[in-house]
Amino acid sequence: MIGMDILQPVVALMIWTMFVWLLMYIRRIPAMQKSPDLDVKHLHGGTTGALDGVLPERDQWPAHNYNHLLEQPTVFYAAAIVLAILGAGDGVTALLAWIYMGLRVIHTIVQVTANRVIVRFVLFAISSVVLMALIGIAAATVFGGGTGGGEALLQTV
Repeated sequence: MIGMDILQPVVALMIWTMFVWLLMYIRRIPAMQKSPDLDVKHLHGGTTGALDGVLPERDQWPAHNYNHLLEQPTVFYAAAIVLAILGAGDGVTALLAWIYMGLRVIHTIVQVTANRVIVRFVLFAISSVVLMALIGIAAATVFGGGTGGGEALLQTV
């Protein structure tokens, strides 16, 4: 189908998000069971960061990254779906979507291993610029009435 290539990186990022969800529990559950400061049998309520400071930081990193994958990527999903619906999800837009997805995967790998904040920041900033380009293409397509996968928009830049 024309304009649907962009859905591949969308689905790939959804799969990656579920992989991080699994990693979160693989790391957190044993850490919770070992923690002398946590009574797992009587644990209730709490907030997203309630286990920060209770569990080792390294065991919390996947949980933090999972939350990050539920934040900005939701805008990516919306932009990609708009572009697919308009038939403008091939070519440059699909490539940009793959770049965005790849940057989010690298961001995850950094965050759940070394967790170097400056490296994460640079990856986040670059991925944000890529996302802005996708949104710009979507806006030009929606408001300008054009299609063509963003090539016309990129030629004017």
